[in-house]
Amino acid sequence: MKVKMNRNAAKVLAKMLESEAAKGKMIRVYVTEKHGDHAHYAIDFDTPNEHDEIVKTDKGIEVILDKRDPFLDGVWIQYFYVPQEEFVVTNPSMGHHHHH
Repeated sequence: MKVKMNRNAAKVLAKMLESEAAKGKMIRVYVTEKHGDHAHYAIDFDTPNEHDEIVKTDKGIEVILDKRDPFLDGVWIQYFYVPQEEFVVTNPSMGHHHHH
């Protein structure tokens, strides 16, 4: 499975991983809802279980993905500072739409 992230996301995630809440945990990306050919994603701290794959990104951050969910393979984690500070997680290999 693959995960990509932009430099901002790597920086923010690395900082999040240093927090108390993240002690002994890793970043998990998961699907919150599916609409036909695309999904909405969220990010949380978690520990891997037997259904997970730990994916190393090119930014040195490891991400937990549930191997059973094809929507998670190929996710792209971006972090933007403008217009507001937020993570935007998409999957370019699946369909997607833009929020306005």
